[in-house]
Amino acid sequence: MSNKFFHIILLLSFTFFQAKSQEKAISKNASGNPVGWFDVNVGNLDRAKRFYETVFNVKLTDAPMEWGKQSFFPFNPQSPNISGALVEKKEYQPSSNNTVIYFETEDIIAEEQRIEKAGGKVVQSKMNIGEFGFISIFIDTEGNTVGLHSRK
Repeated sequence: MSNKFFHIILLLSFTFFQAKSQEKAISKNASGNPVGWFDVNVGNLDRAKRFYETVFNVKLTDAPMEWGKQSFFPFNPQSPNISGALVEKKEYQPSSNNTVIYFETEDIIAEEQRIEKAGGKVVQSKMNIGEFGFISIFIDTEGNTVGLHSRK
């Protein structure tokens, strides 16, 4: 067997092994999306909870006190969407220089109107992002930069 042929067989075997390993990793998470949870750091949980409940017209659930001061967004384990929590901890400070989380909405406009009324500020109104839909960026009552996303 020639050295060149041996290297080709070795390369093909390695490629197949990598593909199988990746397939196993993806099958653990059917959507292929590794994001599973988020925390939004807040300075005042009660104020932030009122804000997000108003903007998204949802009910957040308070965590048991032994878990710390936090409230959970609605969560359905059968849904492909992730969920998260508002978390108040003295050692974590809200910031407008944070990773931006985008909340999925039907059309953005209704949420933008509720943001202003709830004490937040829209800093980038609904903007077309081509085939990916539309986004909007706002600052919540705690000073965090947060996004909205919709398909229409």
